[in-house]
Amino acid sequence: MSVLVAVPVLLPLLAAGLALVLSQVGQAQRVIAVAVLAAVMVDAAVLLAVVDDTGALVLRLGGYGPPFGITLVADRLSALLLLVSSVITLAVLAYSISQRVTDYGRAPSSTSFHPIYLVMCAGVALAYLTADLFNLFVSFEIMLAASYVLITRGTTAKRVQANMTYVIVSLTSSLLFITLIALVYAATGTVNFAELEGRVADIAPGAQLGLALLALVVFGIKSAIVPLHFWLPDSYPTAPAPVTAVFAGLLTKVGIYAVIRTQTVVFTHADTWNLLLFVALVTMIIGVLGALAQVDINRLLSFLLVSHIGFMLFGLALFSPLGLTGVILYILHHITVQTALFLIAGLITRHTATVSIRDMGGVAGQRPWLAVVFAVPALSLAGIPPLSGFIAKITLLQGGVEADSVTAYAVAFGAIATSLLTLYAMARIWVMAFWGEPPERAPDKPDAVETAGSARPMLLVCASLVAFGLVIAAAAGPLSEVAGRAAVNLLDGGVYRSAVLGGDVR
Repeated sequence: MSVLVAVPVLLPLLAAGLALVLSQVGQAQRVIAVAVLAAVMVDAAVLLAVVDDTGALVLRLGGYGPPFGITLVADRLSALLLLVSSVITLAVLAYSISQRVTDYGRAPSSTSFHPIYLVMCAGVALAYLTADLFNLFVSFEIMLAASYVLITRGTTAKRVQANMTYVIVSLTSSLLFITLIALVYAATGTVNFAELEGRVADIAPGAQLGLALLALVVFGIKSAIVPLHFWLPDSYPTAPAPVTAVFAGLLTKVGIYAVIRTQTVVFTHADTWNLLLFVALVTMIIGVLGALAQVDINRLLSFLLVSHIGFMLFGLALFSPLGLTGVILYILHHITVQTALFLIAGLITRHTATVSIRDMGGVAGQRPWLAVVFAVPALSLAGIPPLSGFIAKITLLQGGVEADSVTAYAVAFGAIATSLLTLYAMARIWVMAFWGEPPERAPDKPDAVETAGSARPMLLVCASLVAFGLVIAAAAGPLSEVAGRAAVNLLDGGVYRSAVLGGDVR
């Protein structure tokens, strides 16, 4: 069964090579990409069922164990995230195929899209499954290389400028990451997570704190934690809608996953981390206030993305089973909802030929189904019951109350305020874009937009993602149980260590 762990990484890489060879046969590329991502989704579902029943699955490549061999591990957390991520990547691929062009006013898609997209998917899977810091670095570099190609397709001067910021910040983060790896190896003699769990505890407390803070900065840049978030609202809105959607849904969550894995398995915390609570609160508030100042729908959603990273940091900072359960539920919810909102925003701008919500209007009357598929994830992001966002937020607030500290109470209050402001931001989009009379537009503009492929398949993809979000809410009970077991495993480093190094893996 351990071979299942290699499939999400190996299969997309092999398929990317095949798709590149068949670069002149667009239909073959599409079939290969869809079939491979569907297979990865099935594999992820089987992995989740197996690891939840029998414990973590470990694959030692070449038969070499740590510290010299490359080890891949699927536990409850990585399998959960892999399953939801595979659903998202398949949905975004279907949207991209239906779109035929990258987005309104941008150049047609090229044959490089499918190979690069598959490489990015392999990088995401490797980040979830790797069992050491160095290969986590490799996974981020794979994602960086692929994302740079995707974000710069159909190059314009504005996009080049925005993407230079993205690349420079990413390379800076990579330099800090390789520095972190060197320092950790110098202090402990290993970069394997399972071995680090014991060895980091033996070094001086000041050195432990320094390494933990450096890791937080490295992955904080990648996950857009305030004040390291400045690059995201400038970079993501310039990309085509499906590229922005998959970046917003997955790449920042991979950064959060890295924060969770390192701060629980490697740098253990016995109690609430007040510094991280403060960072969580600042991230929530700065992000949502930035969203309220925007009129560009993509920039507004980008700032909300930053804001809701703070909810995940809130649960992690509690370092309790309930807090981490809330984090896992929130990640599953946010991956789905944020991706859906960016894809729907792409359809709105496609119909209105503008990204400014002030210049929209009347979309609900002209595209009622588009209004429906927007309303559900928008309300879920704001935490309206009984949607998935409400369930995740309630779990986080319960964790904050359970912590019984003034700082945790303050962040819980900030989370409630952020949710209300998020609802207000969503209401602004609704009032300006969906209500009222449509503004006068040049008669050829909507036609020019609509002829770039039918919008119906893309709307169906968005509706499918909305339905998937509703399934997450309906399955909140079983998901909470699995997430709870994953949280307990994270806090008990011995479980991960015994799985990787040998022993009882349950």
